[in-house]
Amino acid sequence: MVRLALTLAAFSIPGPVFWPYFAGVALLAIGLPIILKKEVPQADGLDKLMPFGRLFYAVPLAVFAGEHFTIAQFMAPTVPSWIPAHLFWIYFVGVALVAAALSIVVKKYSQLAATLLGIMILLFVVLLHIPKVVGNPHDRIAWAVALRDLSFSGGAFAFAGAQIKRASPAKTNPPLITLARYFMVIAALFFGVEHFLHPDFAPGVPLQKTTPTWIPLHLFWAYLAGTVLLATGASLLINKKSRLAATYLGLTILLIVLVIYLPILISIPADIGNGLNYFADTLLFSGTALLLADALPKENLPHA
Repeated sequence: MVRLALTLAAFSIPGPVFWPYFAGVALLAIGLPIILKKEVPQADGLDKLMPFGRLFYAVPLAVFAGEHFTIAQFMAPTVPSWIPAHLFWIYFVGVALVAAALSIVVKKYSQLAATLLGIMILLFVVLLHIPKVVGNPHDRIAWAVALRDLSFSGGAFAFAGAQIKRASPAKTNPPLITLARYFMVIAALFFGVEHFLHPDFAPGVPLQKTTPTWIPLHLFWAYLAGTVLLATGASLLINKKSRLAATYLGLTILLIVLVIYLPILISIPADIGNGLNYFADTLLFSGTALLLADALPKENLPHA
């Protein structure tokens, strides 16, 4: 009876709400046992956190893939007018996101999948976001979205570079990891400044959403995020304690996800645009930072 009730409840949920949640939970159910059983026990100290980076990265990809299939008609106008077959590209991106998320979580053909994913997201920056920035250079949201996706592209490149390094260890980092570090530097420094200029907006990735007044210490979280973003961005820029900086950045953003975005999600679970999307977006940024940390050379990290 309980299973029947759950089934009926699931079918009563509108598709655009149900499928993004289902896709994210499915990826979580696939990846979490793998990480907990096979990878966490083999790591020490803060390195135990590193495998979760790809989970935090892949689950949001699955969420966004679900949206590409359920609200494709609404997303089609975002494709530039000079590109034909708008709906085809929306569905294509949805398939690509699902495939990349699965590949990254289970580590099957993951180097190829992550490289192609990084290229795809970088193309979003070049084809979709840069024209908006050029058209209105004073629009801080256009800048934030462009640099957000630039960092996400870097996360995929960092993961791909880490697989290259593990397959053939060398003294120098693969170029993909260096590229990922610079992508994160640009985003972190810009986001850090934005947190001090606009502290009322929800922290992490500074977009349109303001922090609800019922979130305690909301200004504290904004300034904390800004401080950590600037400090870790500077460390990544000069390449000093880079792995530690990326790790602490990922943990700080994860804390913000749990303290701010999870309560917002719980308060408006059916409002995908204002709840789940912001939760997934910020979790993806945390995963990006942890993927970069895992790819960078090991340092004398403190033990947990």
